Amino acid sequence: MASFNEAREQPARQLWEQVNDIHAGMLGVDGVDMHMQPMAPHADPKTNTIWFYTKSDADIVRSVRPGTRAHFCVVGKDHDYHACLAGKIEVRPDPAKIDEYWNSIVAAWYEDGKKDPKLTMLAMHVDDAEIWVSTGSKLKFGWEIAKANLDDDKMPDVGIRQHLQFA
Repeated sequence: MASFNEAREQPARQLWEQVNDIHAGMLGVDGVDMHMQPMAPHADPKTNTIWFYTKSDADIVRSVRPGTRAHFCVVGKDHDYHACLAGKIEVRPDPAKIDEYWNSIVAAWYEDGKKDPKLTMLAMHVDDAEIWVSTGSKLKFGWEIAKANLDDDKMPDVGIRQHLQFA
């Protein structure tokens, strides 16, 4: 369950933990006529970068040009955390990152393993994010809705929204 206190006091740390806890989010490249697609993230909080394994002949790879920006959307495992991250994206087949994040799940997608000629990576350099943390408690949610319905001046207080910027 996402913590309201952490969202207020350490939202960046919470964001990176949430990104690393999911199996997939939705990645979209700005300015191209293509839907977002599910991609498995590998976050590096020290550099504010999300790495994605992909194939060099994938549509998303062909759509990336120098200076291209992308968005990555995340829904936490408990559905009480949502985030949208933005930043520049590049095709970057970094051997060190390929080794660092390689696992049996990734290996299943590449017939020749790390030597697969189509294996590449996308690096999304996050510079902006918006997070929303909502209550996972049905009781609190119901109470807030009831209070708001009884008092026209009240809005339900069921979550926190934070805007983050990274250098």
